[in-house]
Amino acid sequence: MGQLTTTATAEEIKDEQKRINRLRTLVDLTTSIILQSDMPIEKAQRLIEGVKKQALQLFPGKEEAFEIIYRPRFNRIIMEKYRLS
Repeated sequence: MGQLTTTATAEEIKDEQKRINRLRTLVDLTTSIILQSDMPIEKAQRLIEGVKKQALQLFPGKEEAFEIIYRPRFNRIIMEKYRLS
């Protein structure tokens, strides 16, 4: 049986790294904005949903990855910031 292999080109790797860096920056900025402002929890949650929307535009079909990687971080921030139990 033949083995299917795919090799990413240097350009594809560079593009993916750019998208990863963009998402990381967006997550970091959103985290800072939420923690440093006095916005209502509803606005913070809308910001997080906006980050998710952007993440899915950068990485279509990766909703589960967002939920596994970033949702717990945002949930911790919301819990800490708004003193939820």
